[in-house]
Amino acid sequence: MLSWPQGLCVKLCGTLKDHQPRLSSTVAPPDEITINYRHGLPLITLTLPSRKERCQFVVKPMLSTVGSFLQDLRDEDKGVKSTAVLTADGSEIPASTLMGILLMNDFKLVINKITYDVRCPKKEKLSCEHTAEMENVKSLVHRLFTALHSEEFQKRRERRLLEKIDQLTGRLQPLEQMKARIEARSEAKTSGLLWAGLALLSAQAGAMAWLTWWVYSWDIMEPVTYFITFANSMVFFAYFIVTRQDYTYSAVKRRQFLHFFHKKSKQQQFDVAQYNQLKEELAKANESLGQVRHSLCLRMREELKEKN
Repeated sequence: MLSWPQGLCVKLCGTLKDHQPRLSSTVAPPDEITINYRHGLPLITLTLPSRKERCQFVVKPMLSTVGSFLQDLRDEDKGVKSTAVLTADGSEIPASTLMGILLMNDFKLVINKITYDVRCPKKEKLSCEHTAEMENVKSLVHRLFTALHSEEFQKRRERRLLEKIDQLTGRLQPLEQMKARIEARSEAKTSGLLWAGLALLSAQAGAMAWLTWWVYSWDIMEPVTYFITFANSMVFFAYFIVTRQDYTYSAVKRRQFLHFFHKKSKQQQFDVAQYNQLKEELAKANESLGQVRHSLCLRMREELKEKN
């Protein structure tokens, strides 16, 4: 078992005679301050300077800090004007230091410019058996906490995700309707442009046939068709230089569709960036919801197996 020392005596540095000029009319505190351990927690007992009463301060080593302890001391006695905690060599200890760390080594407590030497007892080392026992207790507490709160936490998270999904869906609904209208108009314009290109090519082929068989001969039209073909090749190469994409019919259609879509979006004030952000958040929320429901299903299966 872990044993704590019964008490800790803190003696005033120097004599009362040395500190009488500093205290002026204030009566000097008693010679010692006691620190006892009750239920595993340090209990600091000292005499308040102005009220001359013994007061006990319960310290939580892993939660209380030096700053909070000194603040409690000042709040309890308004006559405490200055407080500080120093190391054994006189360096000031930060207020954020945990009391558990402070009580590991000797230190000095300064109250109203009066310094007290504090000698902290050394803790006994835990035995291997006790260490193993404490680890088993910690593991058991962790499993109990997980069993009692994991399912409840997952259900709360599921409700929050459902509320978030409903909110995002409500914000996306008008944007989806506007996007559908813009896509329909862009698709119609793109299809019209493709049909216009087909009509232009058909007219070009008809003109070449008419000039070849009815107006001129093939000897005259052959170099004309060669230069027309070469000009088309130059147009395709220029398209690649400008767009850095191969000239394929599907790529041309997709590019033209996006051109019409963004143009219409600016005209109708459709925020594409906001729409994409909402879609990403909705996808992440749905993914998280799926993971939560999967965890709940696994939990239910484990409970059924335990019951069987």
